[in-house]
Amino acid sequence: MDVLQGTLELLILETLAAAQELHGFGILDWIRESTEGDLQIEEGALYPALHRMQKRGLLASTWGISSKGRRARYYCLTDAGREALAGERARWKRYVSAVEQIATSGRG
Repeated sequence: MDVLQGTLELLILETLAAAQELHGFGILDWIRESTEGDLQIEEGALYPALHRMQKRGLLASTWGISSKGRRARYYCLTDAGREALAGERARWKRYVSAVEQIATSGRG
C-alpha cells in the first residue's frame, strides 16, 4: 500500500513516540512490522524526511552502534517533536473523519 503524501512525518513521529529511539533502518522495520507489511517506506524518502525534521528541531540524533555492529545515527523526539505529533494526530483525525463522511454519505 502506498503511503499517502503528507503522512510520512506522522508515521516517523508515531514510530519514535512508541519506540523511543531508533536508527533509520529500525524506523523502516518498525513501520513495516507494525502494519504487517502493508506500509513500506523507501529509504530514499525516509532519510531526507529525517534530516528535514531534525533541522526543524522535531528530532534529535546521536551516533551509536546498531545490532549488526555498524555505526548508525539514532533518532528520538524532542519536546517540539512531541508537540508536532499532537498537532499531526489532530490533523489526521480530522482528515480521516472527513473522508469517512464522504465515503458513508450514500452518494454515488
